[in-house]
Amino acid sequence: MTKQKSETLIIVTGGAGFIGSSVIKCLNDKGITNILVVDNLGTSQKWKNLVGKHFADIIDKSQLFDWLASNKERVEAFIHLGACSSTVETDASYLLENNYRYSVKLAEFAFTHGKRFIYASSAATYGDGAQGFVDDEDRLDELAPLNMYGYSKHLFDLWLKRQGALHQAVGLKYFNVFGPNEFHKGRMASAIMHILPTAQKEGVIRLFKSSSPKEFADGEQKRDFIYVKDAAKMTIEFLNNKACGIYNVGSGIAGSWNEVAQGVFKAIKTPPKIQYIDMPADLLGKYQNYTRADMQKTKKALGDVANCWPLQESVVDYVSNYLISSQSW
Repeated sequence: MTKQKSETLIIVTGGAGFIGSSVIKCLNDKGITNILVVDNLGTSQKWKNLVGKHFADIIDKSQLFDWLASNKERVEAFIHLGACSSTVETDASYLLENNYRYSVKLAEFAFTHGKRFIYASSAATYGDGAQGFVDDEDRLDELAPLNMYGYSKHLFDLWLKRQGALHQAVGLKYFNVFGPNEFHKGRMASAIMHILPTAQKEGVIRLFKSSSPKEFADGEQKRDFIYVKDAAKMTIEFLNNKACGIYNVGSGIAGSWNEVAQGVFKAIKTPPKIQYIDMPADLLGKYQNYTRADMQKTKKALGDVANCWPLQESVVDYVSNYLISSQSW
């Protein structure tokens, strides 16, 4: 851990998490180590994501506002990624406090002191996609998230809009991010992590049957899958420009679950065999059958940085170089 007391710090909340630790990796790769990691490590295995990373200090999320009170001048920018990301979390009060009110308080500090504020919104705010997947701030009020997680993220987007503050912040709507550093996420880890052991042991991958068979065949439900390496590099690029508002972070391509499965089989050099199983009851009516980020606005802001790994190539990289060997990035 690098000590740099005199330097200004980039504050990364959720810094030990999936996307957060990947953001720190990208910053380190650019020679940036003046980072304050903020997270709630508890008894989880998230700490493993920080091994090999370089940063100035780490504090618990409960200590952040006390730290800020006496270190205002040391803050360079915020990358606010800390949140409960469980799409099946049912404690609405917890989500409101953790994902919404904490974000409001942090944003108010950033705006008051003129600090760059980049935060994680979510593609879950788009709901079933009936209103499309365009990162248009003028259409935020039309969106209808399918779960409380998505709604907690949506509320913060709306708060910024109603405060007239979207021009002071960068909200990133991450689509289906997958890749290394997600071991600690349990059920909320990407499907790739869950299907690999069965593919290795039984030579089969089980995918959910379609809940809308007239529109999507089994396994042909489509998502905008984006490799965490791409999501992280896009995130930190917003430190280098003055763009503000809501931006999609996706590949811009809708890939099927069958394609993902094919990538896993390719990585482990096993003939493809896919079985389709019933969807869990708690996901019925809350499952996005199709997502595809409109990336025009993001590509205009980021240029070539918004170009992504091809889906199967990224799945093979993840499985071959990280999952099988239990390595972080």
